[in-house]
Amino acid sequence: MQPVALQGKAARAARIPDWARIVAYDGAVRSGKTTGELLMWASYCLHGPDGLLLIGGRTERTIANNLILPLQEIFGPERIVYTRATGRVNIFGRDCLVVGFNDESSREKIQGLTLAGALLDEGAVVPESAFQMLISRLSVPGARLFLTCNPEGPEHWLLKKYLQRARLWVDKHGVEHEKPAGDDVLNLFRVTFLLDDNTWLVKNNPEYIAELKKQYTGLWYRRMIESEWVAAEGAIYPMWSPARHVIAWEDLPPLQRVLGVGMDYGTTNATVALALGLTTEEQPRLVLIDEWRYDSRETDVRLTDVELSERLRAWLAGLRHPDGSVLEPEHIFLDPSAASFSEQLWKDGVRTWPADNDVTEGLADVASLLALDRLIVTDRCKGFIKEAPAYSWDPKATEKGLDKPLKVADHSMDGARYVVRSTKHLWQRAIGLR
Repeated sequence: MQPVALQGKAARAARIPDWARIVAYDGAVRSGKTTGELLMWASYCLHGPDGLLLIGGRTERTIANNLILPLQEIFGPERIVYTRATGRVNIFGRDCLVVGFNDESSREKIQGLTLAGALLDEGAVVPESAFQMLISRLSVPGARLFLTCNPEGPEHWLLKKYLQRARLWVDKHGVEHEKPAGDDVLNLFRVTFLLDDNTWLVKNNPEYIAELKKQYTGLWYRRMIESEWVAAEGAIYPMWSPARHVIAWEDLPPLQRVLGVGMDYGTTNATVALALGLTTEEQPRLVLIDEWRYDSRETDVRLTDVELSERLRAWLAGLRHPDGSVLEPEHIFLDPSAASFSEQLWKDGVRTWPADNDVTEGLADVASLLALDRLIVTDRCKGFIKEAPAYSWDPKATEKGLDKPLKVADHSMDGARYVVRSTKHLWQRAIGLR
């Protein structure tokens, strides 16, 4: 095992005060905060108080990708042994539960436990009730919580109820702010990171940092690059421009593959499907090729699932490139809540998959693609072209610390987000994004 030397702000973050019961690292993506947290956690597993430990995050999959696999890369799989079947990981001989906190009911997974320590990834997207339950379970003397998060809105519960009450805060500029112990002060040590705090990347891969900064725009740039807890306001896709992003269907470039179709399902609202392709250009791009839409409000005729399935299948069978070649989508991603329609499609021979419905991440993906001109839309996607300019954040949700789009004229927006997010593992490297 090679020793890992911490430098700069990461080294300061490693000097944890003895009184700290919560250690919180927040700020920019790829800024080194997770690596620092993992090294602190490894030390805690070796030298922390005896008792049961826990590693948590949004889902078991994100925990494995963001925490367990990096731990194995740093220390070796023989020291970090993950057993998915039992939901446990052994770290230097210490047994740790692996728990996904994906909804409000997830707090029940840890109810009644007595914990000696916890490591929490993506703390800002964990339900508040689960977070509070986790804090209450850390009852072994000397127990400590380590957490990381990216910034959210300024009214977010994690910021208001915890991070802003830190006894010691090292801000993004490296300035220390210390408060005297008191009723409104928590024994919380907080360090806020900037992207440039990742000294290894700054030294060895400055091109990557420059590219990463280009991938974020607007709200996401301020949060993920500048480490600011700012509100989601105004247009979601302010970079959208028909002149820049829309092409005639006749000008559709040659395609490597049709990655999939994203579907938003409505009973009284519109049902929409959009096909996403990957071009063969020297710099490949994603393209929304075609759109199928049925809105009962426009026809005063509400179709059954059987009838919707019939019309969708006819559209799928007719998908063509302007050169006449048949286009066959590799996957059909459906609104996860559309259970009855999914069942009907399966009966009719159309295999569907629940779409990745991570709204914030999906919106960020689409925004980055539009900002970098890596996503174009043909003029057949009329619903998308109509909805994009007015697609906005919900101000009432923002007041509550939540990032949610207004649920008005958003069906094509949802369908596009579903297929973009759900196929990211297929297109990310192909179009040169990290």
